[in-house]
Amino acid sequence: MKQILAITGMNIKTILQRSGASIVIIIGIAGSVAVMVSLLAMAEGLSRTIASTGEVDRALIFREGSNSEMSSGIAMSDISIIENTQGIKESEDGPMIAAEMFTIIDLKKKGAEDTSNLPLRGVQKMSFKIRPELEIIKGENFFPGRGEVIVGKGAANEYEGLEIGKKIKIRDSEWSIVGIFSTGGDVHESEVWADLTVIQGAFRRGASASIAIVQMEENASIIDFGATLELDPRLKLKVQGEYDFYQEQSSGASNVIEVFGYFVAVIMAIGAIFAALNTMYSAVSTRLVEIGTLRAVGFNGSSVLFALMIESMFLALLGGLLGSGLSYLIFNGYTVSTLASGSFSQTAFDFAVTGEIIGQGLFLALIVGFLGGLLPARRAAKQNITEALRAI
Repeated sequence: MKQILAITGMNIKTILQRSGASIVIIIGIAGSVAVMVSLLAMAEGLSRTIASTGEVDRALIFREGSNSEMSSGIAMSDISIIENTQGIKESEDGPMIAAEMFTIIDLKKKGAEDTSNLPLRGVQKMSFKIRPELEIIKGENFFPGRGEVIVGKGAANEYEGLEIGKKIKIRDSEWSIVGIFSTGGDVHESEVWADLTVIQGAFRRGASASIAIVQMEENASIIDFGATLELDPRLKLKVQGEYDFYQEQSSGASNVIEVFGYFVAVIMAIGAIFAALNTMYSAVSTRLVEIGTLRAVGFNGSSVLFALMIESMFLALLGGLLGSGLSYLIFNGYTVSTLASGSFSQTAFDFAVTGEIIGQGLFLALIVGFLGGLLPARRAAKQNITEALRAI
C-alpha cells in the first residue's frame, strides 16, 4: 500500500507537467458526462412536471377505447347521466363534475419561424372548483360566454404574444387574453383555457366535449365508480384516476428521453475510452525510464498497475466533475417545451439536475477512467526492467 501511495502521489504531482495529455482525457470524459447529465435532467424535469399533475381523488372520464384527451369524445347528454352516479362529491353548485374539450391551435414559439402546437382547453365553471390549485397570477379570469382566454404561465414564457391585453387567433376569430394562471408547475401551465361553450361553437363541436373530470367523495372508489358507468347500457365510457393517467403519461415520455440519453452517453463514452487509452499508452511510453527505475529500486508491478489506474480514474473524476458542474450551471432550471405523448402538443418544463443524476455521471466517468487506464497500466506493470533502463 505504501508503494501504491508513493507512486500515486508522484504521478498526481506531475500531472501539470503532462497537462496536454491530461486535458485530453478530462475534456473527453467531461463531454460524455455533460451530455448524459443534461439529457437525464431533461427526462427528470419532464417526468416531474407530468407526474405532478393530477390528484388521487379525481377521476377522468373518456370515450371507451380512447387513451388520451385528444382521441376522446363524449356527449354533453352523458354528463346528465353521470352526475347522478354515486361517488361524486356535491358542492353548493351541484355535483362536482365538469365537461372539458381539449384541442390544439398553432402559434409561434419565441424565436422560432414555424408554428408549434399549443393546447387549448375549454372548461366549465365547475372545472375551477375541481382544480383549486389553479390561481390567476396576473389579470383576471375569463368571463363565460365571451371570446376571452387565460394562459398558463409556462405557455406565456414559451410562445410569442401570450400577454395580457393582446389577441390570440382561434379559428376565424381573435380572442382577448385577460389573465395568466399557475397550477403549481403541472402540465396545465402549458395550456390556454377558455369557456367550453364558446370553444364548442368555434370548433363546431355542437353538444360534445373531450372528457369529463370528477371530484370524488372522500373514501369513494374510482374503480367502483368506473364499473358502475361501464355497466350502464346508455354509456360507452371508461374511467381512470387522474393521478394514474398522468403517471402513465410521465413514464412513457421520460423513458424515451432517458434511453436516448444513455445511448448517446455510451457512444460518447466509447470515444472517450479510446482517447484515454491512447493518452495513457502515450504517457506510459514516455515514462518507461521512470517506471523501470521504480521497479529496479524495489517497487513491484502491482503497485505500478494500481498507481496508474488511480491516476487514470483521478483524471476521469475531474472530467466527471467538470461535465456535471457545467450541466448544472447551464441547464438546471432551464425552461423548454417538448411534444407531449398522446396529445401532439407542447408541454413546458424545467430541466432538473438532481444529485442522483450527478452520481450517475460520476459513475460513468469512473468507468471510462477504469477501462481507459487498465490496458496501459497492465503494460507498464509487465514492463521488462532491463529494457526500460536501456532507454536511459
